[in-house]
Amino acid sequence: MAISDKMRMFAEKSSWIRKMFEEGAKMKAVHGAENVFDFSLGNPDAPPPPEFNQVIQEAVQNTRPGVHSYMPNGGYPWVREAIAARMSIEQKLTINQGDMLMTCGAAGGLNIVMKTLLNPGDEVIILAPYFVEYGFYIDNHGGVSKIVATDEEFNLDLPAIEAAITDKTKAIIINSPNNPCGQIYSEESLAALGNLLDKVSAKLKTTIYMISDEPYRKIVFDGHEVPSIFTAYSNSIVVSSYSKDLSLPGERIGYLAVHPEIEDKHNLLDGLTLANRILGFVNAPALMQRVVAELQNVSVDTSIYARRKALICTILRDAGFTFTEPKGAFYVFPKTPLADDVKFVALLQEEKILTVPGVGFGAPGHMRIAFCIPDDVISRSADGFKRAVDKAHSL
Repeated sequence: MAISDKMRMFAEKSSWIRKMFEEGAKMKAVHGAENVFDFSLGNPDAPPPPEFNQVIQEAVQNTRPGVHSYMPNGGYPWVREAIAARMSIEQKLTINQGDMLMTCGAAGGLNIVMKTLLNPGDEVIILAPYFVEYGFYIDNHGGVSKIVATDEEFNLDLPAIEAAITDKTKAIIINSPNNPCGQIYSEESLAALGNLLDKVSAKLKTTIYMISDEPYRKIVFDGHEVPSIFTAYSNSIVVSSYSKDLSLPGERIGYLAVHPEIEDKHNLLDGLTLANRILGFVNAPALMQRVVAELQNVSVDTSIYARRKALICTILRDAGFTFTEPKGAFYVFPKTPLADDVKFVALLQEEKILTVPGVGFGAPGHMRIAFCIPDDVISRSADGFKRAVDKAHSL
């Protein structure tokens, strides 16, 4: 066998998202793309804001010597300064350019953090439902995932988190707005989590980090806001990207920032910068760094996703689904009429509707619906959802 046993196992357990996406490609080839309702992949389809097109054209026309050269591994200082200024407003405390690094997307940023923090066997708490790749990122760097469920409405369950902490716990990953459910953790619950981590860290004579994965921060609905992680806990790290709020997932441009008062900050930043280099990223893409620096107060037209959220929620309610309405991101995570979410997702496939079973996100009995697809596709799926529910009730 050419590949390692671990990679073979990972491939067998690989992301349900990709499995359903690939199934969709087969179905579209057979039935025609217009006849398949593909809610499987969180691929943002709102166009980048008009300002992006102007800025990138100006950037590519810059042909001065050295414009495509290496830079400091943490990224251009002036780019970090622009992002730090905007983050200072979001996080409600002063962040300097030296507190952050530019990364190859949020995924690159999370891997840099794991590489820097984890010793073999260290544990990282992830909250279900969770983004499916977290476990792989943790394993990449010798860590162990500990999965803790949220409550019925996907809010933090502090007693469950406290029960999961051991002397090997190194970090907890927060994802808000959440993929796959769209929940935003409240300011009060994050402050309570920060207090819990302070208390347990002191008791265990260690440091437990709070890592906030925030690529959906700007995609929120109905007047909701995403609270500051930095005001909740000083030993915290924010990781984000421009994949969603500028619709640039393929450009792999992101960043991370550490709390200005985080413990052992200089050594931590040195480790993060070294990890950026030796993991093979070297530095974030130079062109995209220059572009996003000019777009700090710009984002996609989120009303597109708000309209689609209202549309899919109406369809699901009419079909009889139970769900917590998302406050952000572009997913809804309803309960499936059958306890076996994989079986129900198969019933939807009979209606040419592609969703992702909740088991892939650590929350069986649910399914993820990504509504970053055209309004017309969402509207035409309504009858299929109803028929699948009727089939489930007849079993």
